Amino acid sequence: MKRALVVWGGLELHEPEAGALIVRDLLADEGFDVTVTPDYAAFGDNPGQYDLIVPQITGGALDREPSIALCDAVEAGTGVAAFHHGLATTFPGNARFRFLAGCTFASHPGNIIDYHVDPVKTDDPVMSGISRFAHHSEQYFLHVDPSVEVLATTTFSGEHASWKKDVVVPVVFKSRYGAGRVFYTALGHVAAELAQPEVRTILKRGLLWASR
Repeated sequence: MKRALVVWGGLELHEPEAGALIVRDLLADEGFDVTVTPDYAAFGDNPGQYDLIVPQITGGALDREPSIALCDAVEAGTGVAAFHHGLATTFPGNARFRFLAGCTFASHPGNIIDYHVDPVKTDDPVMSGISRFAHHSEQYFLHVDPSVEVLATTTFSGEHASWKKDVVVPVVFKSRYGAGRVFYTALGHVAAELAQPEVRTILKRGLLWASR
């Protein structure tokens, strides 16, 4: 049986516990044994025992030793996956974690708005059968590692930041960290948004892809 660790915390506006429980259920449906905790120390407690680690944390800080343990486990093959605030906003002052994450949140012009998600790798199993769709949420402007494999993008209209008009930013990607797989989707500001069929499908497929 595969094992997963889901760690939640940070700003309540992202409903981290509710999101973590949705991830738990998605994985449990696929036969995973899932541990859910708000204790950041879990990242340093033999993380290599897990096939998948899902950080759902806004902000926060992680000490040096658990940072090293986590990154070493991923480099050895443990997968990492997250949505929205996970990875992009997690432990912003931790350079080691930022290198692992592959993306950093910069802004969401206009806050909650209507925008579109454009699949660019429709032959990839994560995006298979998914066409362009609308999403009502925060449109994340991300700073992204150029080595990631972009699966879907979003284009900024310039309505809320005129100097970013027509800028295309990754919204779903996958990457590698050593032998470990890393998956990220910027979709899902709050738990209810994960009920949107496209958003939920992308997340579930990404979680499974990232798992060892």
